[in-house]
Amino acid sequence: MEAQQACPECGALWQRGSTCEEAFHQLLFWENEDPTRGIVHHLMVLGYHLQHPSLYAPDGLEYSLQLLVDFVERGVSPQQVREQRGAAVDSRQRKWKIRARPGLHGSWRQPVRWSMTAQDVVKGGAEHYFESVQQWVRTILVDLRLSGNL
Repeated sequence: MEAQQACPECGALWQRGSTCEEAFHQLLFWENEDPTRGIVHHLMVLGYHLQHPSLYAPDGLEYSLQLLVDFVERGVSPQQVREQRGAAVDSRQRKWKIRARPGLHGSWRQPVRWSMTAQDVVKGGAEHYFESVQQWVRTILVDLRLSGNL
């Protein structure tokens, strides 16, 4: 019997060798397959990256926490974020990095025990994609608060 591997960042058990990145690509495929699913694309990408903080630079990770609260608690839309913060995140103007660079990776101050991961969204199936992604980001917000990172 083959031992299950777990993601070193989010702790998700990789089912039959399916990594978190493969789950992320499956979610992207579902959005491409049915563009109406793209209505939660911003939440899906944010959720995945928050659970894999090394994809962010430290400042990018901090900014993403603000987006999470705005999207989940305040009901702010991506369009509203672009209108309100467009200049602040314009790569030609900002002095801070969003994406990780060699030697510049985000991480959580405290370990986080995630209640739900991208693997769980995949398990929920394409027919429940919209609801699963919304539930996923709500659990991320709760888990970050419980861990003391937010």
